Amino acid sequence: MSEADVLRVIVTLVFILMVILAGAWAVRRSGLGRSSGNNALRLVASQSLGNRAWVAIVEVEDARLVLGVTSQQINLLHTLPPGAAGPDPGPANHSPGFTAALARALKRR
Repeated sequence: MSEADVLRVIVTLVFILMVILAGAWAVRRSGLGRSSGNNALRLVASQSLGNRAWVAIVEVEDARLVLGVTSQQINLLHTLPPGAAGPDPGPANHSPGFTAALARALKRR
């Protein structure tokens, strides 16, 4: 093989590598490689507890997991039944909203 043949092989390999990288970039930008909404794992809620510490509720197929997350590790704190709501707010003894209070004030006039 001559030097020209070796140079041609190297240029061809670099060109093929560039085509592969450009194709991967295009697929990533277009979102074709992503799942179509059938995620088995979903973040339901999260709350910061301070510097680099979080509590997160993650929904997995048949359960909700309460996780403690730090920069070093993730701990399972509790397991909830699937679709479990937060704590029950109790009887509806909430104070009326602004709209209801304004309507009552206008009726008194």
